[in-house]
Amino acid sequence: MAGNVRPVADERDGLLQFVAQQRLVIRTAAYGLTDEQARATPTSSTLSVGGLIKHVSTVEDGWIDIVLQKPIKPAEDSQDDYANGFRLLEDETLEGVLSRYEEVAKRTEEVIAGIEDLGQAVPVPKGVPWFPPDVEAWSVRWVLLHLIQETARHAGHADLVREHIDGATAMPLLAAAENWPETPWMKPWRPADAAS
Repeated sequence: MAGNVRPVADERDGLLQFVAQQRLVIRTAAYGLTDEQARATPTSSTLSVGGLIKHVSTVEDGWIDIVLQKPIKPAEDSQDDYANGFRLLEDETLEGVLSRYEEVAKRTEEVIAGIEDLGQAVPVPKGVPWFPPDVEAWSVRWVLLHLIQETARHAGHADLVREHIDGATAMPLLAAAENWPETPWMKPWRPADAAS
């Protein structure tokens, strides 16, 4: 059924498919945007569609590093560095962040495929202010559920930002991106200059 996760074979498949679905949702918010539009911050926040995609890509990659018990990358040195993690900078393109996100997704799927037990412990990095000091480990399963939550939260942000850019909403964008046939109740999105 278009717009939904396909039936899943098992827990691993289900978790990976729901992460993939949320990736699709946030990517769809960028469908048809120019780089300039992807940088736009049309609401009272500083969020942009391109910046949100850049952020979720970085976050997902970081969580897979944690699963692999790689050293944590240092936190941004300044508030500007942190804020730039949510921005599509002038030297970055929407195509570039979308391509990077594809690479991150592929890495996630490869790493998770190589883990036999989703209950495998993922030690909580110490000294990170936003990680709980009283928890020793999460599981790989918990990490995947967290990625679904994190990506879904930001996909919702991206939907709102996109609607402020040109009025496009999630389902017509998805219909356009997936080439659904037009029906009386669902018209795929078209750019304003092509809509008439």
